[in-house]
Amino acid sequence: MSASARLLSTILVLFLSAPAARAELEDPALGTHVETLDNGLTILALREPTTPVVSFQVWVKAGSRDESRYTGIAHLFEHMMFKGSTNLGPEEHAHYVEERGGRINAFTSKDVTVYFEDVTPDALPLIIDLEAERFGNLVVTEEMLASEREVVLEERRMRTEDRPQGRAFEALLATTFLAHPYRWPVIGWRSDIEQVTVEACQEFFDAYYAPNNLVVAVAGNFELEPTLERIRASFGAMAPASSIPRNPTLEPEQKGERRSVVHFDARAPILAAAWPAPPTGHPDGPALDVASQILSGGRSSRLYRRLIYDEQVALSASSAWWELKDLGILYAFSTVRPGVSVDRVEALFFEEIARMGSEPATPAEIEKAQRRLEASLVRGLSTVHALASRLGRDWVNLGRIRPLDEILAEIQAVTAADVQRVMAEYMKPEKRTVVHVISPPPPSMPEPEATPEPPPEPAAATEGSES
Repeated sequence: MSASARLLSTILVLFLSAPAARAELEDPALGTHVETLDNGLTILALREPTTPVVSFQVWVKAGSRDESRYTGIAHLFEHMMFKGSTNLGPEEHAHYVEERGGRINAFTSKDVTVYFEDVTPDALPLIIDLEAERFGNLVVTEEMLASEREVVLEERRMRTEDRPQGRAFEALLATTFLAHPYRWPVIGWRSDIEQVTVEACQEFFDAYYAPNNLVVAVAGNFELEPTLERIRASFGAMAPASSIPRNPTLEPEQKGERRSVVHFDARAPILAAAWPAPPTGHPDGPALDVASQILSGGRSSRLYRRLIYDEQVALSASSAWWELKDLGILYAFSTVRPGVSVDRVEALFFEEIARMGSEPATPAEIEKAQRRLEASLVRGLSTVHALASRLGRDWVNLGRIRPLDEILAEIQAVTAADVQRVMAEYMKPEKRTVVHVISPPPPSMPEPEATPEPPPEPAAATEGSES
């Protein structure tokens, strides 16, 4: 049985036992080898020989928050990294992976950009060399930029501009954050994507794709020393950046409710709300997670029962604490039932949120929320890809790998008083931002033009005598 399978089995057994009888977990990540090369590259290697797969991930500590002149450039680079380097043509990297039965992809967030391959162990040496090739020898050309620019613009249109949910989330962040770079979308504003230059792309690559800004996380079936030697040989020759620039902007304190209305031709209006929250790793994080579960985790949650089952005014309701490196955000969404006023849904929505800050949650609600969080944590660690992701995410955000028993203990320690306190502290009316996505008003009928009065008849000529 693999480490991830043993972990899943162990925690499922724990779920069936009483909380007081829960044993300490066997955490495979505690055996991670951690190493930093002379050029600053960090290696996190977790060997698990009983699985047939290995996941190799490169975490770049740069996301949309690191953009300065052009928004969307971090995400644009995610695309361009597949378009060729000094020794590889466009899409060759992906071709080599896929012809060996592997999986390759990448994603960009506000804080990081991550590239990964999930392959069989025999392909790992090639994967290491392929990643070192594109990180060390990427070629950025006008032709490449023009091609990927169109791809990204189409992606923006499909995911944001043509979807009411996309419009709502974009407006919510842009209104919640006034100064911090979290305010702009990861995919970027359209005008920036259209105008970004090759020179700006190269500057971004040189600044952030340096080895001292990278974390390599590898988990699965591999031999430790040969793998470490291969990474050292492939990545160790890269020159570090003299400094890694970071955006210094801080978000000012919000001192009043903010509102935004987005007109979009949709049958079901969208209600979105957000509140400033603490960053990832904050001590209040577990209580905020439990509160979000009580609010919208499943059909017995408060928002679901009130809005969808009892009042039948909404089609969906959700809330979450979004952990970000600099500062977090508590957000909530609801899709309004067609024909129902979004104002009515908003009133019920905020009534439930206010009630959680003024009344303690029941013991049954607390326990259910805790178990849902534990189950979600286990499901997210059932593959070597998930294990490698955990290593990279923890190291980038916290500078260490958090033990699972620490995470679970923090979840179990949350009380009804903790939930009531964080709801009252963070989700205040004067701290919230509210967005309505509604259909535009019908065009008003123009006033009929008044019929102009005819000009007066000219006066008749008067005969007179010559003087």
